[in-house]
Amino acid sequence: MTTHLISADHLTIERIGEIIRNDEKLELSDDARQRIRRCRTYLDKKIASNGAPVYGVTTGFGSLCNVSIGKDQLSQLQINLIKSHACGVGERVPNDVVKIMLLLKIQSLSYGYSGCKLDTVQRLVQFFNNDVYPVVYRQGSLGASGDLVPLAHLCLPLVGLGEVEYQGRVISGEELCRKKRWKPIELASKEGLALLNGTQNMSAFAVWALLEAQRLSDWADKIASMSLDAFDGRIEPFIHAVHAVRPHLGQIETARRMRELLEGSQILNNIKAHVQDPYSFRCVPQVHGAVKDTINYVKSVIDIEINSATDNPTVCPDDDLIISAGNFHGEPIALPIDFLAIAMSELADISERRIYRLVSGTRGLPSFLVANPGVNSGFMITQYTAASCVSLNKSLAMPSSVDSIPSCQDQEDLVSMGGNAAIKLYKVIYNTERVLAIELFNAAQALDFRLPLKSSPQICQIHDEFRKVVPFILNDELMYPHIEQAIQFLRRRS
Repeated sequence: MTTHLISADHLTIERIGEIIRNDEKLELSDDARQRIRRCRTYLDKKIASNGAPVYGVTTGFGSLCNVSIGKDQLSQLQINLIKSHACGVGERVPNDVVKIMLLLKIQSLSYGYSGCKLDTVQRLVQFFNNDVYPVVYRQGSLGASGDLVPLAHLCLPLVGLGEVEYQGRVISGEELCRKKRWKPIELASKEGLALLNGTQNMSAFAVWALLEAQRLSDWADKIASMSLDAFDGRIEPFIHAVHAVRPHLGQIETARRMRELLEGSQILNNIKAHVQDPYSFRCVPQVHGAVKDTINYVKSVIDIEINSATDNPTVCPDDDLIISAGNFHGEPIALPIDFLAIAMSELADISERRIYRLVSGTRGLPSFLVANPGVNSGFMITQYTAASCVSLNKSLAMPSSVDSIPSCQDQEDLVSMGGNAAIKLYKVIYNTERVLAIELFNAAQALDFRLPLKSSPQICQIHDEFRKVVPFILNDELMYPHIEQAIQFLRRRS
């Protein structure tokens, strides 16, 4: 069993993927424990010695910031905060995203700027290590005072409230504590606010989406290469000299990969009757490359976010300061999350256009990629399904971050809507995966019609592996199981 030490060392998005994929356990490093204890000790001393109100520690929240709270009610204030903020609705956040949320919340609290007690952070570690998935609902976050609503649901089980999924069953937080013989955490001053403020819901969706986007971007190049050969396309638009005069990094990388993937293709080296290919083939470097550049930009922003303390107020023992500010605001990541949804929508968009070309009965391919069209509809409706997914993506790609609805009696007068951006991005990723799987289904079918000419060794290897799970379609048959197998193939082969 591999253990990941939570520390102040830089946590990468790739490392998060490894932790989740390999089911690694977490452990707080000695330094993290010391930071957490030191911050809490400082905060307790500051409260005891300071008569001035401290937002969220000795006052109410939001527009109630001017209401002072007595020392005997500080703990109840934090419990009330979590209960009152757990107002989520809609579908559940998937468990794989919830697990990333837990990891990111632990990481953020471990820096020692939040004032949480060690036992509180340690209980979150126990949730992670025991595959305890708090039931979190997707709708409710405005992405401004952090992800208040989803993080409230994430943290309810700490105090024996809410629900969790544990060992395949949804049980109450109270039952979980009984099963595990855990005592509910007694929250101290400021802890509820530290747990609920923060961007870990938005960030978790973004981390998940980036890991998926990188996988799908890689597949898009491979599938486009197969489609290009199956369509009897030309290699000239991928020659380096073209891209050297417009040196966007993603464009150069995509052209290089396409050349590499298609090297040795008999079809490609065959004499062409046509001078030019449609944009969906000819402009793959420009479109796929722009998506790569977008992924890299968004990754750079999310990388900063997941290595930050994002709750409020920020407790700075070294500077002897407790500052109420705005590190919880989601704007820095809401805009990039929207940008990634737009980019992934474009990856699906160009893929659907290649599907359309493959089934159109041109370049020597039969109509709808079936030997006997008419009595057989062949792959006609696969393009419809892809078009449906692409159309939905276009609606989902409308940026959430351009909207703001003031809340909390206008104290929170501009919000990021990053939570909604994250939900939409999640859906866009899945739709894009479906479209790419449908393109692979079509491209493999079209490639078989080019025999005895063969594609490159790399493309033939992908084709042959695909044929182990999805057959050549001779006559009409049920197509949806094959599409599902194509989707699973993209996941297994990544």
